[in-house]
Amino acid sequence: MNPSPSAGDARRLLIVRLTSLGDIIHALPVAVALRSAVPAAHIAWLVDERWRPLLDQVDGIDEVISVPRTGWRKLREGVVRLRRERFDCVLDVQGLYKSAVLARLSGAPVRVGFTSAAARESGASLFYNRRVSPAHGHRIEKNLSLAAAIAPIPPSAPRDARSQFPLRVPQAAEASVNQSLRGQGVTRYFMLSPGGGWLSKCWPAGRFGELHRRLATRFGFRGIVTYGPGERPLADAVAPSAGDPAPLLLDLDLPQLMAALRGAQFFVGGDTGPLHLSVALGTPVVGLYGPTDPVQTGPYCREDVVVRNARPEETTYNRGSSPAPSMLSITVEQVEEAVNRRLAAVACRAEARRS
Repeated sequence: MNPSPSAGDARRLLIVRLTSLGDIIHALPVAVALRSAVPAAHIAWLVDERWRPLLDQVDGIDEVISVPRTGWRKLREGVVRLRRERFDCVLDVQGLYKSAVLARLSGAPVRVGFTSAAARESGASLFYNRRVSPAHGHRIEKNLSLAAAIAPIPPSAPRDARSQFPLRVPQAAEASVNQSLRGQGVTRYFMLSPGGGWLSKCWPAGRFGELHRRLATRFGFRGIVTYGPGERPLADAVAPSAGDPAPLLLDLDLPQLMAALRGAQFFVGGDTGPLHLSVALGTPVVGLYGPTDPVQTGPYCREDVVVRNARPEETTYNRGSSPAPSMLSITVEQVEEAVNRRLAAVACRAEARRS
C-alpha cells in the first residue's frame, strides 16, 4: 500500500523543482498551499543553483538547497546535505529522471510525484511511492495536485491572487535599476521580450520593433527589451524598426530583472520565464502564444491577455529553430489591440478602487 501521510504527519517537507524560471514560478503556489495547510512545517526547496536568487526572495520557504547543473562532486555534497535533513516527505514537481532520483536519494520515506502518463519523463514515476494523476488544466493546478495528495488544500488557486506568488524584490536590485533608468531619463516604461528559449515560440524581432514604435508613440513611454543568455542578437534585431528613441537594452541579473519587471507599465512577450515572472510580480501582461497551449501555461491572471491564432493541430511543443507558423500569423495590429485591452482593464480596476 502506498504511504498516505496526513498534514499532521509530514513536518519536514521538500519541494523539488530544479529549473527553469517559468516552471519555478508555476511551482510557487505549492509552497503557499503547504504553508497554509501545515503552518508549523519546515518547508525546503531543492533548486538548480542558477535559480537560487529567485527562491531566496520567496516568503514562506524556510530553506533553499541548491545543486549545480554539472559537477559530480558538488552534486554529491548536495545529496549528503539532503539526507542529513531527514525530510518526512518530498514532492517532485519536475517529473524528470534527475529530479526523481534526487527525491529518492533524499531518503524521505514518502515521495510524491506524477504518474508515468503525467510526468515529463515517464520513467521518473518509478522513483515515487505515491503517484498523482492530475486533471487537465493549468500547470499550476497540476502542480497543486501534488500538495493536495498530502494536505487539505483547495483544488485550485484563485487565478488573480497575488498571494499565490509571495515574491520580494531585493532593495539593492531595485535601487540599481532605478538609478540606471534615471540616468537615462526614464521614469515610465514598458518591457518587451523577443526571446523564448525555443525559437519556435518566438515572435519575429522586427515585429517587436514595429510594436515598440507604435506603443512608444501612443503612450509616450520608453521601451525596454529584456533578453536571456544567448539572446542578445534577438534583442539587437528589434532596434532597426523600433523608431526613435530606440528601446533600451539592459543587461540584468535575475534580481534586477525582477525589479525592472515590477516597475513596468506592462509586459509583452512569448511563453517564457519573464512573462510568468511578470505575472507573479503583478505587472500587466500580453502573452504571444503559438505552439504551446495557454490553457496549460498561459498567464495565471484572468485580466491578462493572450494573443494566439494557432489551430488545434499546431499545438505541437516542437522545439524548432525558427518561429512557428502559428507565431508568424500574429500581426502587430493584433498585439497592439491586446495591449489596449489590457490597459483598459487596468484603468477599470483603478476606477473601481477610487469609487
